Amino acid sequence: MNEKTSTTTVVKKEEVENIPAAEKKGKAGEVKRETTVKTQPKAEEQKPEQDTPKPEIPKSLNMVYLYSEIQAVKQIIQEHGQQIAGIQEALARKRKPVLNNKIQIKDKKTGKTYPSKNNCYQSLLKGGELKELVNKGIFGDNPEKNTFGWYALVREWPDRFEEVKPERSKEQA
Repeated sequence: MNEKTSTTTVVKKEEVENIPAAEKKGKAGEVKRETTVKTQPKAEEQKPEQDTPKPEIPKSLNMVYLYSEIQAVKQIIQEHGQQIAGIQEALARKRKPVLNNKIQIKDKKTGKTYPSKNNCYQSLLKGGELKELVNKGIFGDNPEKNTFGWYALVREWPDRFEEVKPERSKEQA
């Protein structure tokens, strides 16, 4: 067994006053004490354990190895791209077409059909057919920006407009 001796400890001045005179050696802030520490040799401390897994030895990084790895990654990416395309095609075949069930508006007075309620309101407003209602203030201060003008229009002229559902074509059925 190895024996190790002598350590130097720096202590505050206040603590130096409380140490016996036999231990005071050297400067005021330094106290020297002799201590004996017994240590075992390093060879005995580090015994190899059988449970510890051995680290994997990396393959050499040469150009041929790197090229083969890159080609393998490219192949995987290409296969994934083909899988994604196949899945997208399968989903596209399973989807049902979404029907546009917008209600069309037919003006009974003129016989004209409008594609939507707001379009009917905006067209009649721009055509000048709603001047008497605009002068009454039914559509607010700025009738062009009134997105709910259709509902005020129907309240004033309830019998003039008719809701029409668009006919379904053979492809959508």
